[in-house]
Amino acid sequence: MLSGKTAIVTGSTSGIGLGIATSLCEQNCNVVINGRKQTEQTDKICADLDKLGSGKVLFQAADLSKLDHIETMMSNTKQEFGSVDIVVNNAGMQHVSPIEDFDPEKWDLLLSLNLSAAFHVMRLALPDMKAKNWGRVINVSSAHGQVASVNKSAYVASKHGLIGLTKVCALETAETGITANTICPGWVRTPLVEDQIVMRADKSGRTVEEEAKDLLSEKQPSKEFVTPKQLGDTAVYLCSDAASQMTGTTLTLDGGWTAQ
Repeated sequence: MLSGKTAIVTGSTSGIGLGIATSLCEQNCNVVINGRKQTEQTDKICADLDKLGSGKVLFQAADLSKLDHIETMMSNTKQEFGSVDIVVNNAGMQHVSPIEDFDPEKWDLLLSLNLSAAFHVMRLALPDMKAKNWGRVINVSSAHGQVASVNKSAYVASKHGLIGLTKVCALETAETGITANTICPGWVRTPLVEDQIVMRADKSGRTVEEEAKDLLSEKQPSKEFVTPKQLGDTAVYLCSDAASQMTGTTLTLDGGWTAQ
């Protein structure tokens, strides 16, 4: 379905980003994988993904909190594939602290990575999409893009902001073949979430699995984690012709979290 299309998936060496990249590779898309640095592990990830379809897989090391890194990543992608057809802005980080104690440098870094990086990737990709009159912008927000939790001011602000940014993009491209949508996952057992579970277990003295169940029960009525594959398949749907009139929307996969 996506043969000949080129996608950039930021923050795609694990978790949600890797799940989305995997699904796009299975659809014969050229996929640019992004992480902070190239390692033996990233080489193996690219080699494994390369076997999934007829598209080509390219790794681009970039610290997305730095504009020059983003510009280089986009330039290298265009040089390799000619244009960018699909962008999936997934890269992000978390820092937990009450507002009055929140490290200002952490705030700036988190907003830069979670929100500004998505803006810059979109800004640099949209001219190619407009030239082809086809493009897909998929921004990965969070259930925290719709509701808040204590001690997560920067994360919640950035994820709410990402939904707003997506809506603006959708309106600005409404008369073109470009769509812009947001995916809002609930709890996904990514390395980031796993770290939170382990910290809880260390604090409580309970097992990791007991804490995982408690984490789900606090927020997610289904009491099941969303999987990277489910998110990848949702991204593929958003790239399909069936979703060509779906733009400016927020698709929530959170086991009922935000329905409460």
